[in-house]
Amino acid sequence: MRSIWRGAVSFGLVSIGVKLYTATEDHDIRFNQVHATDGGRIRYRRVCSIDGAEVEYSEIAKGYELPDGQLVVLTDEDFEELPLASRREIEVLQFVDQGEIDPIQYEKTYYLEPDPSATRPYVLLRDALENAGRVAITKIAIRSRESLAALRVKDGVMVLHTMRWPDEIRRPDFAFLDEDVAVRPQELQMAEALIGSMTGAFDPTEFTDDYREAMAELLEAKQSGGEVQPLPETAESGAAVVDLMSALRRSVEAARGGASTEETPAERTPARKATAARKATRAADEDAAPARRTTARTTAAADRAAPAARATPAKKATAAKKATAAKKVTAAGKATAEKAPAKRARRTA
Repeated sequence: MRSIWRGAVSFGLVSIGVKLYTATEDHDIRFNQVHATDGGRIRYRRVCSIDGAEVEYSEIAKGYELPDGQLVVLTDEDFEELPLASRREIEVLQFVDQGEIDPIQYEKTYYLEPDPSATRPYVLLRDALENAGRVAITKIAIRSRESLAALRVKDGVMVLHTMRWPDEIRRPDFAFLDEDVAVRPQELQMAEALIGSMTGAFDPTEFTDDYREAMAELLEAKQSGGEVQPLPETAESGAAVVDLMSALRRSVEAARGGASTEETPAERTPARKATAARKATRAADEDAAPARRTTARTTAAADRAAPAARATPAKKATAAKKATAAKKVTAAGKATAEKAPAKRARRTA
C-alpha cells in the first residue's frame, strides 16, 4: 500500500506521527470509452471556452462565480496561505460511544500506521480506546478539504472514518411521512416472524457480486469466441480535419436537395474539432434522411396508383410488335433460302 497523507495524531500533549492509507479499493471491471465504429479511444482535452486553445494543467486555476456573475480566481498559492491547522494534524476533539454516530455520516475509511519512532504512543492510544469502548472525534484536512473524522480500533489498527458535516446530510422530504398509514397487528406480527427466521450472523464472505461475475463471464466468452480486435493506432493530434462550419454548410445543402453541388474548399482546423464535425455531419444527414424517405415513398405510391387499364393496351401493343417482328424474320429467312441456290449455281458455272 502507498500512503496518501502524513502527519500526527494530536492527543492532549502527546503527538503521534502516523501515515494514512486508503482502507478500501474497488474491484469493478473498468471500461474505456471507445468509438463504436473503429474502437478508437475517446479523449477529453482541457480547452478554454474563450479562445478554444488547449490549456496545460499547470495553467489551470480555480474560479468561484459570485451571485452578480463576476469571477474570483484562486491559485495554488492562495490555497497554501489558508490557516488550516488540520493540514498535517489529526486533532482529537472528544470521545464518544460509537453507537452515537449515525452511519450515514461516514464517508471514507483509512488505516493509520505509526512512524517507527511513534509506535509506543500509538499502541498506548489504541489500547486506551479499546479498553474504554470509545471513539475519538477528530478533524483532519485531506487534499484541501477539512472533515470531521471518527477514530476507532479494528484488528489492532487504528482506523479513521471521515465524516460529513451536519449541513451536508440531506433530510428526507417524502409525502408518505405525513400520511397516517394503518398497519394491521397480524401483518406486523408476520413481518416480524419473517425477520426472525432470516436473522443470522453477518459474514460478508457469504455474499457475492453477481453482476461483476456475470460481466466477467461475458468478457471471457467473447474472448474465447474470437470477438476481439487489435487496438487501433492513434491518429496524430495535428491531423487536419474538415472545418465544422464547412461540414454544416454542405450538410444543410444536401438536406435541401442539393441546391449547391459544388464543394467549397474545406478550411482546416486542429484535430480536436474532428469529433464535433463528425457529429454535426451525422446530425444533418439524419435531418435529410426523412425527406429522402418521404420522396421515395411518394414516388412508389404514384407508380402503384397508375390505372390498371393502361396495362392491357401496353400488353397488346407489345404482342403486336412481337408478331410483326416474327413475320419479318420469317420472310427474311425465306428470301435468303431462295437466293442461296442461285448463288451456288453461278459459282458452279
